[in-house]
Amino acid sequence: MSDSLLTIIARIKAQPGLEARMRQDLLSLLAPTRAESGCITFDLLQDTNDPTVFVLYENWKDQVTLDAHFQQPYVKQVLQAYEETLAEPIAILSLRKIESSRRSQTRE
Repeated sequence: MSDSLLTIIARIKAQPGLEARMRQDLLSLLAPTRAESGCITFDLLQDTNDPTVFVLYENWKDQVTLDAHFQQPYVKQVLQAYEETLAEPIAILSLRKIESSRRSQTRE
C-alpha cells in the first residue's frame, strides 16, 4: 500500500426537512466520482440515529487526485447546493493508514 493513500471521512449534516434533497445531491456524486482515476472508494452512509447526518467514506490514490476531484464541475455544483441545505459546516477528517487488519477470505 502506498504511503500517499488518503482516507477522507466527511460528516455532512442537513437542515431538518432537507434530508431527502441532501441525499439526492450526495447520490449524484457517486457514479462520476467512482469513475475518477484516483478514486479507490467512495461510499455514502447515513446515521441510523439521526437521518440528517450523512457520511462520505473515501479513499484516494493521493492528494493530487483528491484535489482534482474538487475541481470537477459536478462536485462544484453539489458544494454550491450545500449552501442551502447544510445545518452546520462539514466536518472533514483527512487520514493516513498506520496499520490495518483484514479477515481471511478463506474459511476452514
